[in-house]
Amino acid sequence: MITTRFDNKLFKKQMNNLIDYSVGFLDGMQNGKRKFLVSLGSDVSELASQFIDSNARVNPEALHHVYEWYQTGSPNARLFDIEYVANKNGISFISSFKQSSTVKSGSTEPFREKAFIMENGISVTIKPKNGEVLRFEDNGDVVYTKKQVTVDNPGGITQNQFKNTFESFFKNYFTQAFLKSSGLREYFARPKSYKANLPAGIKGGRSVGLSAGYKWVAEAGVMR
Repeated sequence: MITTRFDNKLFKKQMNNLIDYSVGFLDGMQNGKRKFLVSLGSDVSELASQFIDSNARVNPEALHHVYEWYQTGSPNARLFDIEYVANKNGISFISSFKQSSTVKSGSTEPFREKAFIMENGISVTIKPKNGEVLRFEDNGDVVYTKKQVTVDNPGGITQNQFKNTFESFFKNYFTQAFLKSSGLREYFARPKSYKANLPAGIKGGRSVGLSAGYKWVAEAGVMR
């Protein structure tokens, strides 16, 4: 005759701990979400900037206005910032323009708002100072005049080009390529941490789950 002894109290305790561990793991994931999003926001902001740099080097006529003169596509000459705000609901990315400090050949003063003005297609009126003569180039010809000059489109084809490139990164590259190449999609599709901490969770319950879930999300990073 074979006799099996079943410890009902131990089984009940382990099952309760397993449930508490699982719930704790989910709560830990939520707690770690903001830390992960802050880290992700920093990485994505720089990747978006690099994306714009690459496009500017390929098509300088469209994006030269968001860099200092003669440095189109250089990370050190950007006239834009891409910042982010992370909270429990997600990440928001916000772009802004900086003032230019360099001087174009043939000029004596920086065109400080060049990025904003050229991006928005704002006309510019130039007036000579103290009766002096304006000197500028028009289709390769040097022109001198004492009259004020209005330039309807100082940036050429630059209007909305930064905006379009910025949106292209998030609508196309980010969703179609970044999530896969960064390793994040595969990482979150396979919650190995849950299984790895399961034996400890059966013994320790919720506290183990909280710690494991938090670390799994908070320490997720972009593969470089």
